[in-house]
Amino acid sequence: MTYTHHLTLDQPYAQAVESVRAALSEQGFGIITEIDMRATFAKKLDADAAEEIGDYIILGACNPSLARQALAAEPQLGALLPCNVIVRAGGDGSLVEAMDPRVMVQLSDSDQVRVVAEDADTRLGAALATLSRSA
Repeated sequence: MTYTHHLTLDQPYAQAVESVRAALSEQGFGIITEIDMRATFAKKLDADAAEEIGDYIILGACNPSLARQALAAEPQLGALLPCNVIVRAGGDGSLVEAMDPRVMVQLSDSDQVRVVAEDADTRLGAALATLSRSA
């Protein structure tokens, strides 16, 4: 089962993170959570674990109007929000992976949720397409 959309950017990690932020913003997503996995592993595990994971950030992207619609349809969908977008250093650039919002539809039979998931997927797809063109 595929649950992410992904691409590789020919950009150094820090630049890729900023490019992803900008592309998401253009599609109406704000970043409401941010988890630096390297720093978390260093703090909670050890330096070896931090080095092993490398540069890896999880951005919690949220489009408030889409989140409002989803939560109005099914309040428990909050457990699946925000849409996580990963940026991590790779051998040939930076890897970007975005959660496929249509996964929510597999857990809900609501037509309202389907509409929101399709809209979110279209917007995330457009953000990734923008990144792909600029790479």
